[in-house]
Amino acid sequence: LVCSMGNSTSRLYSALAKTLSSSAVSQHQDCLQQPDLAQLDPIDPKELLEECQIVLQKRPPRFQRDFVDLKKNAASNHRPIRVMQWNILAQALGEGKDNFVQCPMEALKWEERKCLILEEILAYKPDILCLQEVDHYFDTFEPLLSRLGYQCTFFPKPWSPCLDVEQNNGPDGCALFFLKDRFELINSANIRLTAMKLKTNQVAIAQTLKCNETGRLFCIAVTHLKARTGWERFRSAQGCDLLQNLKSITQGAKIPLIICGDFNAEPTEEVYREFSNSSLNLNSAYKLLSPDGQSEPPYTTWKIRPSGECRHTLDYIWYSQHALNVNSALGLLTEEQIGPNRLPSFNYPSDHLSLVCDFSFNQDPDRLL
Repeated sequence: LVCSMGNSTSRLYSALAKTLSSSAVSQHQDCLQQPDLAQLDPIDPKELLEECQIVLQKRPPRFQRDFVDLKKNAASNHRPIRVMQWNILAQALGEGKDNFVQCPMEALKWEERKCLILEEILAYKPDILCLQEVDHYFDTFEPLLSRLGYQCTFFPKPWSPCLDVEQNNGPDGCALFFLKDRFELINSANIRLTAMKLKTNQVAIAQTLKCNETGRLFCIAVTHLKARTGWERFRSAQGCDLLQNLKSITQGAKIPLIICGDFNAEPTEEVYREFSNSSLNLNSAYKLLSPDGQSEPPYTTWKIRPSGECRHTLDYIWYSQHALNVNSALGLLTEEQIGPNRLPSFNYPSDHLSLVCDFSFNQDPDRLL
């Protein structure tokens, strides 16, 4: 479906098509070398979105989701910072391990699913993007997002389950992207999480950024904790380790903090309470969508596996409530939109919903500490 729309669009389509080639999958080892991204031309996001829509023209249109205004008369002279959190579903796991019994294999084809993921990102235009289960970082997300103006960081799991899948594309891990024209990187830490003093297979990235518009520093972190029932104490230990690292990085909450992640934990779990009660004074942004501002959404992931239907709240955006305001949050998909076969589907590329929030800085953060 290469459409002749002038040189720039043709070049753009060829860049997109390169990430679709099956040879990239079979030769993922070659992708572990950092490409010289400075040589690549910038991409117009509107053109990339058009190219994705050409690839997706036989699929249903993407779901409509609306932002909910949460401002409490907090006037700010500065543009908000839009943060997007999303477990995008590793391609190797979706096709090879996760057993989504109601999802046709055709819906999981990388050539199209990748465009659904990009379409979601391009639709919401995040200033900062935090992803989990990224196994096409080097051949897809870094080349494209760097050309959209993002600085890109990836930290793979040491023993990724993707590597057990035949024709995998390398290990999955966490990835963090921020717009270089809005922020300056002050420091970056790749954290391999520990539990009971043992290094684990779960990771986090924490970066201190300076907002160019306000001059304010803040820390953004992304993580993905251990999955499955029976591992609650393990997740709790990983959460404690991450909080200790973040206390050090933020100088005990002097630097405002945003943590995005798939915690694989319902709000009833100990690790959730650790974050709620931390000395870092954190709140969960999506609680603010509830009528009382105290309840998490009923679900952030909804799938059907051979063992049955799984509907859980596992994904969160935590923030320093003394230093940051949540201006708005993206509403979740309704049960009707998700449909009886649940996620992923021809309409939606992952089994987890994306979370998106707009943040602004408090004018007098120390007053509330």
